[in-house]
Amino acid sequence: MGEQHFALVVIEGLKADSSIPYAVALDANTVWPEPESSFPPCRIRTRPVEKIVFGSCRAAKATPDSKEPDTAGPDALDAYALRMRDLPEQHWPDALLLLGDQVYADEPTPRIREWLAARRGEAEPKNEVVSFREYAELYHETWSDPEIRWLLSTVPTSMIFDDHDVRDDWNTSRTWREQMAEQPWWPARIRAGLASYWVYQHIGNLGPKELANNELYRAVTEAGTDVQELLENFAEQADKEVDGRKPTSWSFRRDFGRTRLLVLDTRSGRILDGQRLMIGADEFDWLEANAEGAVDNLLIGSSLPWLMPHALSHFQSLNERAAGLPGWRGWLGEKVRQAADLEHWPAFRASFEQLAHLIHRIGTAPDAPNTICVLSGDVHHSYVARAAYPSPTKSQVLQLVCSPVHNDPPKIFRTVFSLSWARSIAVPLRRLADRRGISPDPIRWRKESGPHFGNSIATLDTSAGTTRFILETARRPGELVKVSELGLASS
Repeated sequence: MGEQHFALVVIEGLKADSSIPYAVALDANTVWPEPESSFPPCRIRTRPVEKIVFGSCRAAKATPDSKEPDTAGPDALDAYALRMRDLPEQHWPDALLLLGDQVYADEPTPRIREWLAARRGEAEPKNEVVSFREYAELYHETWSDPEIRWLLSTVPTSMIFDDHDVRDDWNTSRTWREQMAEQPWWPARIRAGLASYWVYQHIGNLGPKELANNELYRAVTEAGTDVQELLENFAEQADKEVDGRKPTSWSFRRDFGRTRLLVLDTRSGRILDGQRLMIGADEFDWLEANAEGAVDNLLIGSSLPWLMPHALSHFQSLNERAAGLPGWRGWLGEKVRQAADLEHWPAFRASFEQLAHLIHRIGTAPDAPNTICVLSGDVHHSYVARAAYPSPTKSQVLQLVCSPVHNDPPKIFRTVFSLSWARSIAVPLRRLADRRGISPDPIRWRKESGPHFGNSIATLDTSAGTTRFILETARRPGELVKVSELGLASS
């Protein structure tokens, strides 16, 4: 693929509950781990998964030689890797889930901006990546920290994109898509964004059997040489919406013993013609089918939160209704939607309610799991919310949010998110929603922890017959402080 070379390696036949050190060699020269590395040998571990670490929104750090300080503050994932390095292996996490914004294609570091200017001068869009080669540089910078390289080479990792992996507000509405279509550089951007996502993130989500059944993976391995055009043609088709359906699903399933993880594509999979849907009918059918079965914990990974601060939830549903009106009111509603990032599950009201009903059905089934947890990021603060239905569920139903891992949103966000939990603001907005004909919420929910601010990483621990949530925040470089620990359920 031009200046990049990739190796696709599938390893099968590994012994269960084992830890296997490995190295990578090219032409008989060991290239990983690096000889001067201070980290333990990287390993492939097949032990039972009980401790899952997750988070989202990790902007690249300024390089050591940069003249600009790292204004985003200490990196929580870096700090986690440094602590993990010094722990016995039995205390390492078993899996890592990154819930979006692994790279910032529209907000690169000063070094990448300088590199882009030298590469293509004044060509639009300035200070944003467009081509596959530019995405490759972005991923290289973001994941080249020694701490992150070792972490990703040692902990099984699953990923899903969010908007900044492509562009801010990606697929927030039909109007947004039409606005992007008018930009001459957009076709190249979406082709490169999804093609590079497939290479750098998606294929690592799939097991050997899934890879063997994947048509694109077979085509790539059979081609054997330059496959960039093949990947970008696929990406172009994947972005299309035809008759209320998407031709490609990026959602995936991981089974960790008695814990099942279902990760949803809540960006590319949106349906924006007619009724707005966070995910289309085919995608929801997949979720419904895979949510069935006897497990102790059902985890639904969604880069965007399902249960939000109450005032924000009601406001987003109101805005969706306003944006669908004719004339200037619809125009204003759309402007507010894009400016305020009103695009979470409550802003796709039909999908919000559909997911609520599905979770209730699963949570009241004879073989209901102990917990049903929606794991999310995106909103630049962290919290835990517990849901309750008029007809109670056997399962504990929770929204777990951890964001950001490394970012520095405007300080006004802290005030907005803190106030948006206030009943004095939420109640009038709910009454207004009633007057606008928005259906009553099918559930109630309350905040159990948060809002927590700062660069953070979360852990869901299902060991010892309990399910615990732990949130840690990086206060100083290389140091994490526990800010919340909650017992969610016991078996």
